[in-house]
Amino acid sequence: MKWKSLGLVWKPDRNCSWQHSHGGLPTPINLGNGVTRVFIYCQSSDQVGRIGYVDVATENPIEVISSSTEPVLDIGPPGAFDDHGVVPLSVVNAPSGRLFLYYVGFEICHRIRYRLFTGLAISYDLGTTFRKVGRSPILDRSDAELFFRCGTHVIFERGRFRAWYIAGSAWHDLNGKAVPIYNIRTLESLDGILWGGTGKVVMDIEPETEHGFGRPYVVPAEGGGYEMFYSIRSLATLGYRLGYATSHDGIKWTRRDEDLGFVPSGEEWDSKEQSYSAVIALSGRRYMFYNGNNFGEAGFGVAVEEI
Repeated sequence: MKWKSLGLVWKPDRNCSWQHSHGGLPTPINLGNGVTRVFIYCQSSDQVGRIGYVDVATENPIEVISSSTEPVLDIGPPGAFDDHGVVPLSVVNAPSGRLFLYYVGFEICHRIRYRLFTGLAISYDLGTTFRKVGRSPILDRSDAELFFRCGTHVIFERGRFRAWYIAGSAWHDLNGKAVPIYNIRTLESLDGILWGGTGKVVMDIEPETEHGFGRPYVVPAEGGGYEMFYSIRSLATLGYRLGYATSHDGIKWTRRDEDLGFVPSGEEWDSKEQSYSAVIALSGRRYMFYNGNNFGEAGFGVAVEEI
C-alpha cells in the first residue's frame, strides 16, 4: 500500500467569524451526481468548534465545488456536554433515508482540562441541515469510561450499527502538561442511538511511547475483513502520526503501521504532523482525507492510493 498526498484541499476563511482557523476531522460521504461532501469543524477566534461542510468533485476530490457559509451543527447550551465545541466523527447512511452524523462534544472542566463524549445529529436532506437527537450524549460517561467516549466511527452493516471509538478515565502529567490516556474500543447497536455502558477494548497503546489514539476510521477490506486508519498520539512529540491495522472480524486487530506507506505533501501545512485520516472509494480509486499540523489548523488535504 502507498499513499501520495495531492495537497491542501480547503482552508478556512478567516473573514468568516466561525472559520477563524482549522478544517478538522474531514469526514466524507459520496452524495452522488459527482459530489462528495466532506464534513469538517472550524474554530472561531475564541477556539470554539462548529461543523460545516465542503463539497468536492468525486472525480477529482482536490477540486472544491462549494462550501457551507454557516455551520450545519452548532454548540449546545451552557452546561451541556457540547457547549465548547462540536467536531464531526462519522457520517452514516441509515435506514429510512436518514443521514446520521456522530460528533464529539467538548466540555471545558476545572479539575481536569476537558471531557469528550459522543453526540448524534440526524439529517433528512443529505446533510444540508441536522437536528440533534437530544441535549445529552449517546455515549455518556460510565464507570469504566469516565472522561472520554469519543473519536467514534460507525458503520451500518447487516441490519446493525457497529462503532469503534476511543475511551479512557485517566490523565498523565508529561513535562508539566496533562495529556489524556485512552485506547480503542467497540460496541454494537440496533438503532444507532442506544449503545450500552462499556465497550470491548480492541487496541491498546504502547505505554512507553504512546498515550492515545485519534479517531479510528474503519472500512471493509478487499477480499473480506476490515481495515482501520487511525492516528497515534506520541509521548515524545505530543503530536500525531498515522497508523493502520487489519482485522478479520473488527474485534481482533493487527497493527501494521509500517505498511501504511503514506507520503506527506512536503508543504508547510503537513510538515510536522498528519492526523484524522478518512478513507473513501471514489470513481474506482481510494482517497484519504486528512489533517496536518496542529490538528488541521490550516485546513484539510487529500491523498490518493497509488496503484
